[in-house]
Amino acid sequence: MRKFVSLRSLLLLLPFLLCLFARAEADTTSTTTSPMDERELDALYATIRSLVGKWFNGTELYPDPCGWTPIQGVSCDLFHGLWYVTTMVVGPIHDNSFQCAPDAEISPRLFRMKHLRSLSFFGCFHSPISIQGLPWEKLAHTLETIEFRSNPGLNGQMPPLFSASLRKLRSLVLLENNLTGELPIGFGNLTELEQLVLAGNRFTGRIPTTLGGGLTKLLIIDFSRNSLSGPLPPTIKGLTSLLKLDLSNNSFDGQLPLELGQLRNLTLLDLRNNRFVNGLPRTLEEMVSLEQALLSNNPIGGTLTNLNWQNLESLIALDLSHTGLVGEIPASMAGMKKLRFLALNDNHLSGNVPPNFGDMPCVVNALYLNGNDLAGELQFSDGFYGKLGRHFSVRGNPGLCYDAWAVAGENAPAGVKACQKGSPGIVANAGLRMEVIDEDAHQSCDRIGSCVVSGISGTGGFGFWWAIIMAELVTVFFLVFAAS
Repeated sequence: MRKFVSLRSLLLLLPFLLCLFARAEADTTSTTTSPMDERELDALYATIRSLVGKWFNGTELYPDPCGWTPIQGVSCDLFHGLWYVTTMVVGPIHDNSFQCAPDAEISPRLFRMKHLRSLSFFGCFHSPISIQGLPWEKLAHTLETIEFRSNPGLNGQMPPLFSASLRKLRSLVLLENNLTGELPIGFGNLTELEQLVLAGNRFTGRIPTTLGGGLTKLLIIDFSRNSLSGPLPPTIKGLTSLLKLDLSNNSFDGQLPLELGQLRNLTLLDLRNNRFVNGLPRTLEEMVSLEQALLSNNPIGGTLTNLNWQNLESLIALDLSHTGLVGEIPASMAGMKKLRFLALNDNHLSGNVPPNFGDMPCVVNALYLNGNDLAGELQFSDGFYGKLGRHFSVRGNPGLCYDAWAVAGENAPAGVKACQKGSPGIVANAGLRMEVIDEDAHQSCDRIGSCVVSGISGTGGFGFWWAIIMAELVTVFFLVFAAS
């Protein structure tokens, strides 16, 4: 009976096992025997040869580049039973990656690849080369990513076809090359674009007004380290999904547009080292997702009191150093609950330092107020100074002082003098002079020599009466000593 049941179970499983075997056989066949389109194979070999040198013989070295002899940096996919290249990465990314030859160039056969989705060149071009005049439009139906990184020989202008024809482009990265000229006006056509990085080139001119509009999927803009100029166009308000905007180290000028406030998903705003003027826009407080606002080294001017800083509840870092600010530091800045870094140094700020900075829910890790016209007594605890250490700087404010009795010597703020207190209370008895400097925490006494009694505190005048008792005891001691 048991044998019968086992045999019956095996017969029931047999069709399922045969199906699995057939599928595995089909997968093996497609992996090992599916051919690569001949024109695609020729385009791949020719492209690599033009980049790494004439020594490259693909037929001998990589007879099956999408199968059992894969090429580092090349990925393939099946289309209608044939292999096609979908990704190509060239440059010293991995130990066994191809190194470009000194005279590397891009073969026109590259543009015969029918299903190429991603194309990247890292540190490949060191001799002068231009990518203008190449038939980029032939990749318009498939290409989603273009990257040229760290190619000092790559010069000339950005091909207008990048922005005019490549409608499926999701990522355009032209980082640290030697490209020049103005930005093309066709960016508005790239409605699928998510990342636009043009940093570290020599682009000039203004940001085109077409950058905005329909680019609702754009997440990252990085135009830093160029020579771009002019004001920011108000059309940036259309970049509603933007998370990062880095325009640092350029020559942008004019007033920061009120439309910045409509970028409510923005987490990074980096405008350092430009020429923006006419104060901070009130709409800055509407950027509720902002985590880093870096605006140092701009002649912005104006005051800090026109913003409700407590509305920026997500802000972690705020750098407004070297921005020509005047007026007082508003206490509302302490309402930024997540703030860790605050730099207001090298401005013309005046008035007191708000004491509630020390009472913030998450005490800042770095606070730079040096090089201003601040005055008055710093009212922070010894623990506050100890936590920040050298990351707290208020030097260069001649009118500031600190309470030397409330701060341990090693935690005293550098470059700040101790406050000069008023006339102390005097307690005298039988020639003994008692100075009550701080009735809550410190008392000092002297007669011929001096002694210090610290840490005596209390409520209801306990410190005062303790001083009287000590004075009486000292008097009795001297009377007994004289009688003997």
